[in-house]
Amino acid sequence: MTKLSVDDRIGHHIKRTEQHLIAAKHAAVQAFGLTVPQYTVLLVLSTEPGLTGAGLARRCLVTPQTMSAVLGTMEREGLVERLPHPTHHHVLETRLTALGRTRLRKADKAAVAVEQRLSDLFTPEEITSFLEYLDRCSHALES
Repeated sequence: MTKLSVDDRIGHHIKRTEQHLIAAKHAAVQAFGLTVPQYTVLLVLSTEPGLTGAGLARRCLVTPQTMSAVLGTMEREGLVERLPHPTHHHVLETRLTALGRTRLRKADKAAVAVEQRLSDLFTPEEITSFLEYLDRCSHALES
């Protein structure tokens, strides 16, 4: 067994921080009847309307199966609509409904406040460096 303790593992710190971030965002968006995955779908669709379920899964960092379940719930709740692509009828495009846009507008203010709590801890230069470090970690693990 290695002598690298849990507290000395970068991955452990990243995971712990991610769990705290998700918990804080959950508390923020729950007040608007959303889960974090639902909020993320609304946010992505607000800038990339018409994505397929597979495209949304990639953008939201979940499996296609998870995205299928999330979209099913969101469609039943009237937050999104899924319509056949104009030329590829077997492909479903996903778009926000008016209710989805309204819910996103309200929830996004609370979610941004969570993000701002993090940003306020760092200078702009530190944020740039921090994001570069996280990207470096992602790239190292992708290969």
